[in-house]
Amino acid sequence: MGLLLKLAIGLVLAALVYAWLRRSFAGPAMRANEARTLLGVRDDANVEEIRAAHRRLIAKVHPDAGGSTGLASQLNAARDALLAEYKSRR
Repeated sequence: MGLLLKLAIGLVLAALVYAWLRRSFAGPAMRANEARTLLGVRDDANVEEIRAAHRRLIAKVHPDAGGSTGLASQLNAARDALLAEYKSRR
């Protein structure tokens, strides 16, 4: 293999590792207030209310039910953000 090809492969691998590390340590990608609006829960919603709202909405937008992967991903991110916030409050 040529030197330039080895260098290009190394740069691609380094970029993938960097992206993976950033995502691993980034925390929730969605703000809690945005997540509350998306799930339709109050500021003081508990774990059961958050999960119930997520289940109700994901049943409608899940790709297996004819929805889109983008909407399902947003709902999952909203649930994760609110559960992380709830956990940090306790």
